[in-house]
Amino acid sequence: MSLRKQLSDVLPSLLPPNPSDAIKGTELIRLTRLQLNGNYSDASLRYHFSIMSCDPASPIAKVEKGQGYYRRSAPLPALSGAQELIALTQGRLDDLTTVDQDLVDNAMLRIRKFRAVVTRYYEINGRFPFAFREAFAKDAPVSNLWKFPELVLVDWETGGAPDEEMSLDGAMLEMKQRLGIPPFRLHAARLRIQPSLQIYREDFFQTLSASMWTQGGELIYAAPIEDEALAESLRRLSSAYGVGVVSFGLPLEALDELPRPANILNAHPRETEAIMAKLDINRIAAPRTRPHLEWNELGSLRNESAETGKLMRWLTRCMDERRAEPFKDQ
Repeated sequence: MSLRKQLSDVLPSLLPPNPSDAIKGTELIRLTRLQLNGNYSDASLRYHFSIMSCDPASPIAKVEKGQGYYRRSAPLPALSGAQELIALTQGRLDDLTTVDQDLVDNAMLRIRKFRAVVTRYYEINGRFPFAFREAFAKDAPVSNLWKFPELVLVDWETGGAPDEEMSLDGAMLEMKQRLGIPPFRLHAARLRIQPSLQIYREDFFQTLSASMWTQGGELIYAAPIEDEALAESLRRLSSAYGVGVVSFGLPLEALDELPRPANILNAHPRETEAIMAKLDINRIAAPRTRPHLEWNELGSLRNESAETGKLMRWLTRCMDERRAEPFKDQ
């Protein structure tokens, strides 16, 4: 039996499931050698640990920050897949008679909680979120996954008066309009609950596709990105295509402990502060911002979705009134 096959059989029982309890390579070598058939050098074992930790099908993963190895979780179930935010409402599960409705409801609650957390976080930090909802309705085409983000994050780039935080500089607005420069930056955000080596490419390229009409894209995960191979893979893709990647550091247990989505969105300042204190923001890769919107694509999407028209009318109203205000659906 090959060394790799032996390691695949032996390592699951030796590796801790929690990355915070990761075992150092020297100790793992000592424990592994006790169960192997054959005399293998430390260098050979370390090499196999390193190679296998980059394979999503292997049981061993290396921690993203720090040293040590832990047991990689099993492939994610369909409910936690790359299309988790709308797959449950696209009829994709209608044919699966064995689906546990409680599991579906719990997954959807986590998704809504995370969307509420992301919305409040960016509102507090001076960004203005716009949520696409109708684009992901039950009867919406699956192709919308590749056209629309869950959120558009708006960053206004015109200075306001010091005593009026949301006011916009009229002269700056007029100058940018004459130059054909948008007075804002639009970043399309795709939200996902759990990062995984099995589905990260789908997560990433859906984000890229859904952000082509904006000035940049951001892939936002709830759970920590603790697998070194996954983090490095996301960095390489980001370097090539410019999509930003960030984790909010909220494992499933932490999401389950949060209040209901409506309570998160309407929390008092002290309650909001307590929720934000639970976040552990980790920027894996920064987004690259393009100077201009893709107007042809934006016009096409406007014909396909009334929500795109709402987004444009909201931005226009803010410019007309010289004031950056949160979106309110009229």
